[in-house]
Amino acid sequence: QIRMLLERANALAGKWDGIPIVLAGDFNSTPESAIYKFLSTMKLNVSLHDRRQLSGLDSSEFGLYCSLLNCEWSDEEVRNATGSSNVMVARHPLKLSSSYAMLKGNSSNRGHHGEPLATSYHKRFLGTVDYLWYTPGLECSRVLDTLPVDALRRTRGLPTREMGSDHLPIVAEFIFSEQIRDASEQEDESDQDESAREASTSKHIYFSDSDS
Repeated sequence: QIRMLLERANALAGKWDGIPIVLAGDFNSTPESAIYKFLSTMKLNVSLHDRRQLSGLDSSEFGLYCSLLNCEWSDEEVRNATGSSNVMVARHPLKLSSSYAMLKGNSSNRGHHGEPLATSYHKRFLGTVDYLWYTPGLECSRVLDTLPVDALRRTRGLPTREMGSDHLPIVAEFIFSEQIRDASEQEDESDQDESAREASTSKHIYFSDSDS
């Protein structure tokens, strides 16, 4: 599903001259997971991973790390994962960066990977599954820090009266990179030149009609 989402997002961006992409949401995958690796590195050899543990939800910084098992994949499962039953490496076309991982944060609420230690907390899970991914053309200028884990633990689980979801909000501010701004400015200048030419042509036609 994620591979198809990324391919679709890339296709849509292509229709708009390769505009930058932001993917945000609950990916149901921890930073230690194979899914996270796939998103961040653009490829994943599925034969090296147990298909039942791709999300890493059995492992977080507050649980047991799942072992990577050589697991039998059926042809249909391989085809769904990679697009072909003869190909064991899934790939996607987007060079994604994670907003939080790209910016240094407080050690009290960031893991070794740079992601928040926790974006979700309920009776069965305490860890990170929510991300803000973006592609080149954007720069992440700042993010909203999540609550420290000790503060989360004191809630004894989400939601609460003060927080209406079992997920914490994650927020990032983006700016367009110089390359995008330069291209946009060139396009604006081109549009202005075209408008000036049209205005000049219209004026010329108008005066020609008047002279006749």
